[in-house]
Amino acid sequence: MPTADFVTVDVFTSERFAGNPLAVVPDARGLTDRQMQAIAAEFGYAESTFVLPPEDPENTARVRIFTPTMEIPFAGHPNVGTAFVLGRQAELFGRPVGDSLRFEEIAGLVEIELLREENAVIGATIRAPQPLTVSDEVALELIAGCASIKTGNIRTSGHKPVVVSVGLPFAVAELESLDALAAARPNITAFHEAAARHARPDGDFSLFLYVRSAETPWHIRARMFAPLDNVMEDPATGSASAALSAFLVTRAPDADTNVHVTIEQGVEMGRRSVIELDVVKAGGVAGDVRITGRCVSVMRGSLEL
Repeated sequence: MPTADFVTVDVFTSERFAGNPLAVVPDARGLTDRQMQAIAAEFGYAESTFVLPPEDPENTARVRIFTPTMEIPFAGHPNVGTAFVLGRQAELFGRPVGDSLRFEEIAGLVEIELLREENAVIGATIRAPQPLTVSDEVALELIAGCASIKTGNIRTSGHKPVVVSVGLPFAVAELESLDALAAARPNITAFHEAAARHARPDGDFSLFLYVRSAETPWHIRARMFAPLDNVMEDPATGSASAALSAFLVTRAPDADTNVHVTIEQGVEMGRRSVIELDVVKAGGVAGDVRITGRCVSVMRGSLEL
């Protein structure tokens, strides 16, 4: 019976059984699209990745990212975790693995630098593959319905709820307090309504809620819900964190600045994650966003196909 080896890692954490779990198939040659989707559904993690030889030999690999229900163009924690797994290998598809990697993905090329301590790979820094885009405003009552909160819990003094992306779109909304954030619960009926009102080709709608204070505006607490993708809550969402950080830095008064952002996520789930982001803003545009996270190995084994 054919098999495929896999590795699981916890991403955006240095503590095992915290952060965001990820399944990686480091050599997915021979797997069909249907098998990849079935494997991702079997693991049931927010995402699973499948590594293939690059189409351009100048790049490191082609990486396909699947949620339990669909393939997606880009995500943060799958890239950080996949780079961590591949960086701990001696070689990949017959070539040595260096400290600089480049993944081919649907959203574009993802550039990566491995993090090391005492010569051991402990994580990675990735660069978002696309510039910030800001699209639909989302009605307060729709956000409130999706999160099972009151419209008064949504803070609009900084911005109205809006859809942002650096490779994968999310609706983002600021809440008034940590208590309001803790009280949020995804309402799948409201998410179906949101997906219909803010249609995308895949029909998905994901919500990223956050809280920050005037005293520490670049230290943010967040939660992410995507029940239409079988992810009731995600413990760490690098792509949403990158889009939110680029959006907030773009709205900051300085035309040229470098901002370091720390986002804590997964606290309410008991899987605290720490996502570090660096945003470079030039000429009023936040055009360079880097996402950094640590990782911990958890499991390895073989899938029977």
